[in-house]
Amino acid sequence: MTRQTLDFVLLGLMLAAIWLLLSGLFKPLLLVLGLLAVLLTLWLTGRMKILDAESHPVAAAFHYLPYWPWLVVEIVKSSIDVARRVLSPRMPISPTVFEVRASQRTAVGRVVLANSITLTPGTVTLDVDGDRLRVHALSRESVDYLLQGEMDRRVSRAEGQP
Repeated sequence: MTRQTLDFVLLGLMLAAIWLLLSGLFKPLLLVLGLLAVLLTLWLTGRMKILDAESHPVAAAFHYLPYWPWLVVEIVKSSIDVARRVLSPRMPISPTVFEVRASQRTAVGRVVLANSITLTPGTVTLDVDGDRLRVHALSRESVDYLLQGEMDRRVSRAEGQP
């Protein structure tokens, strides 16, 4: 079985599982209609030639499994920091716009980094231009943290880079 065939089979199984979970109906007519919808989607995907290594959500999800728990912890830590800054008048708030370099090779990797920055409270990715991300941060500590590159390294590692 070729890699492309395996990708189509996995995509078909994923689409069928999502369809079954969302519909929750197991009547013969609806199962046939669901199967036809999945087959039509697979046919359109093949005809448009949009299924490749970057776009396959199942394969990419497995690579990022170690990354998601780390990101959740970072989101919680940032949420606490932002709440403390908002509630305490002594905590400094120094909004800053700056650029950070993304070392990911693929567009998907850069998007994951940009979205991870945006998901972390106190920071928002404003623009992605090639390997440069323009970021707005609420505090200087957030700027320093992103410039250290830990998030960038973890996304690169999840993407398969050393």
